Amino acid sequence: MAGRRGAALLLLAPLLLLLAGAAAGEAVEPHPHDDAPAAQPQLPLLIKLPTAADKGGDEAVELRCASWRTAGEANNLSPWAAVPPDCVPHVRAYLTGPAYRSDLDLVAREASAYARSAAASTGDAAAWVFDVDETLLSNLPYYAQHGYGLELFDHREFDRWVETGEAPAIPSSLRLYREVRALGFKTFLLTGRSEAHQGVTVDNLRKQGFHDWDKLILRAAADRTKTATDYKSEKRKEMEAEGYKILGNSGDQWSDLLGYSMSARSFKLPNPMYYIP
Repeated sequence: MAGRRGAALLLLAPLLLLLAGAAAGEAVEPHPHDDAPAAQPQLPLLIKLPTAADKGGDEAVELRCASWRTAGEANNLSPWAAVPPDCVPHVRAYLTGPAYRSDLDLVAREASAYARSAAASTGDAAAWVFDVDETLLSNLPYYAQHGYGLELFDHREFDRWVETGEAPAIPSSLRLYREVRALGFKTFLLTGRSEAHQGVTVDNLRKQGFHDWDKLILRAAADRTKTATDYKSEKRKEMEAEGYKILGNSGDQWSDLLGYSMSARSFKLPNPMYYIP
């Protein structure tokens, strides 16, 4: 008798599940061998961020802009030309507040710990590559006058700023640079600035405390049409061809770090103001 009761319960189980699903208002997928058409594949979970109308104020905008900035830093967005207008206050507050400095300090501390651990294998051929803008020198005074990334980039305007030679050092990067030098790494400064700005760039760097680099590499006329990724990859390949082993690389753009002839370890500094492919 117990065996029949168990069999009956097993037969009733699918019916109970169907009834439960119907009661809950859920769709029940047909069995693949049923005569009914097969169910459509289930879509992935979609998360809809709340809008200002949902929340009635700035909280939703702040949430949406924090998500946008995180996606941009992670290189999950398609190449974008400017900061969304609603997000400019968020970006400005981040860059001028303690969070940006804290993020920069964290990257520098991690790079410093790695440099110390790799110091035993430095030798004469070990190299560290540094980008310049938003990596060693900060252009925040310029971007404060141009919407913190809201305005489309204007090369002529930016070149005029570069020619002032007034870009301040990023303090945590200056400490890292000095430590890397002291540990025996060869230091290469690889920048997207043009060769026409070599003199003012050298003066600006020295004025801000950067000294004794092994080579400063700027864009030549032949490099102008290349993407930053291609240009910087080619220059790193030349370093390797000269016998250097690139152990570290610091930059604020993914194009500073990706491509080929990549370093043993790379360190991405935050920059929500612009994206360079």
